[in-house]
Amino acid sequence: MNVKEEMEAALQAAFAPSALEVVNESHKHAGHAGDDGSGESHFAVMIRAGAFEGMNRVAQHRAVHKALGGIVPRIHALALDIGV
Repeated sequence: MNVKEEMEAALQAAFAPSALEVVNESHKHAGHAGDDGSGESHFAVMIRAGAFEGMNRVAQHRAVHKALGGIVPRIHALALDIGV
């Protein structure tokens, strides 16, 4: 399973989102700082889930990072677009 698939599975399990898109943007950063050559270093996530209702932005980001657990230290960049 690649990093994108791991992220999708973890976020599905944690939030049962109504919408989820995980995009590997590593190709945009080839040769830049943080590019480890794996092709799995930079990601963008759009997620919509009722679980985020009532949470402020910091709490939403913390919840996503917690759900991703050990995946986050293995990547260089993670852009988040979170909503209900």
